[in-house]
Amino acid sequence: MQIKFSKMHGLGNDFMVLQLLDQQLTLKESLVRQWADRKTGIGFDQLLLIENTNTPGCDFSYRIFNADGGEVEHCGNGARCVPRFLFENGYTSKTEMTFAMARGTIQTRLESNGMVTVNMGIPVLDPADIPFLAPAPALTYPLMVSGNEYEISAISMGNPHAVMLVDDTDTAPVSELGPLIEYHPHFPARVNAGFMQVTSPGTIRIRVYERGAGETLACGTGACAAVVAGRLRGLLNEAVEVTTRGGILGISWEGTAQDPAHPLWMTGPVTSVFDGLVYI
Repeated sequence: MQIKFSKMHGLGNDFMVLQLLDQQLTLKESLVRQWADRKTGIGFDQLLLIENTNTPGCDFSYRIFNADGGEVEHCGNGARCVPRFLFENGYTSKTEMTFAMARGTIQTRLESNGMVTVNMGIPVLDPADIPFLAPAPALTYPLMVSGNEYEISAISMGNPHAVMLVDDTDTAPVSELGPLIEYHPHFPARVNAGFMQVTSPGTIRIRVYERGAGETLACGTGACAAVVAGRLRGLLNEAVEVTTRGGILGISWEGTAQDPAHPLWMTGPVTSVFDGLVYI
């Protein structure tokens, strides 16, 4: 059996895009891990799966699998790739689409300049819903890692994030602290570890160690979580330019510590790399 797929990336956060609209496959974790291997497989940070949906008001279903084969709830860079894939391959003529996801729905818009805008939803700050083990909600939390205490913000953008403020992302201990934070016992579903450097009220730099994938060149939900963390601390404007190692994302959020119930909007580029066939 052969399956058609596409390889895409958003600022270097790369994906295998697989549609099951007119082809069939029973997806297994072992198959995802095999395809994700960068030496013996296709190689990617996440697999994006597009399916038909019965969810009212939604055009398609969108699922995300990390390179380790585990399914996760959200991926902002992937959410930009999926509508571009569907439009370019003739599965829809719409430039505005709504997708059913593991948690809720997501709205996307193809811009005339080639960018894609995504409504990333309202951030979740209640520890129980992140999930994060804490006695009560707070703007920041102490987190003990290998005998040292770090100050983090705990936020869910559909997937959990721990955001740490650093002086310089270039020298931040991402590879050392990232996996320790990912598997920290206070995060029962594991967590994405974000390292944020504030360069001005309208600009930040970030690096993200993603659960199940390691450090990626860009992380859309991580960019959103960082902006939320910065605004909750009173450090950032409503519109922020987020520089990742793969490029720049535009994030806007009207929320504040007193009134956080506003959605984040993310705008960024998408690149189609190649189409292929994989034999099973």
